[in-house]
Amino acid sequence: MKVKFPDVYVDLMGEDGNAMFIISRVRRALRKGGATDAQVAKFSEEATRGDYDNVLQTCMRWVNCDEEADEDLDD
Repeated sequence: MKVKFPDVYVDLMGEDGNAMFIISRVRRALRKGGATDAQVAKFSEEATRGDYDNVLQTCMRWVNCDEEADEDLDD
């Protein structure tokens, strides 16, 4: 699967199934990674179209969600 923003890393482990928190975290990472407002809006639209599994699948299509995740999203 080709990731839309391969240089943006987000760690989804330990988020306890909170879909809105995950979406917010990815939105923040996308902005930090240089995504446009339109791209961030498109991600949000796709992520909120279905159930929790859809949220995770959408995140994995848009950003890297592995052990190399960038934890420094608050800058």
